[in-house]
Amino acid sequence: MSYAHLSSRDIERQSRSVAPGAWAIETEQPLSTLLGSCVAVCMYDRAARIGGLNHFMLPNLQRTPNSEEDALLAGDYCMEALRNGLLARGAKKARLEAKAFGGGTIIGSLAQGMSIGRRNADFARDWLSRESIPLIASDFLGPWSRKILLVPENGDAYCRRMVTSMATDSLIKRETAYADTLARQIANRQPTTDKKIELF
Repeated sequence: MSYAHLSSRDIERQSRSVAPGAWAIETEQPLSTLLGSCVAVCMYDRAARIGGLNHFMLPNLQRTPNSEEDALLAGDYCMEALRNGLLARGAKKARLEAKAFGGGTIIGSLAQGMSIGRRNADFARDWLSRESIPLIASDFLGPWSRKILLVPENGDAYCRRMVTSMATDSLIKRETAYADTLARQIANRQPTTDKKIELF
């Protein structure tokens, strides 16, 4: 079934939802996610008619020698999982394109110094640039939560902004719980002596 001719409302009703900390790849069924401080990257290969979407947040910076490395490892993992999943399903690295969204300021308790939303957005831009994957469109920052829809067959993406007052309690609870999970994972991580990180 082709979803390209449907309205964004119809696409949303038939979409598969992606939760915080997760990613998904599809060839036909649309993908959707609801963002606050998190970022979603839509990555797709138009020729192969396949696309995917992730939903991630960098861990809060901790006052440890490995804090920045921990944050980068977490970010690299969620981006690599999406890219490698697409390549395993037939996409070609040279044809990949991306659209990215999120990083809104809606969860004040997560902001420690530099905005967590800005850190997420900057990381997404930097990662895509480093991997030479063109960022075709983006909508970052601001006092909004966002509903994101991706049509994987052609890479069309829809972003609906919602003012802070419209951000549901469930969204804030989900992202706060996700941030707490990341913090626990970092706290339980064993210190490393070898700082070399091998990326592929």
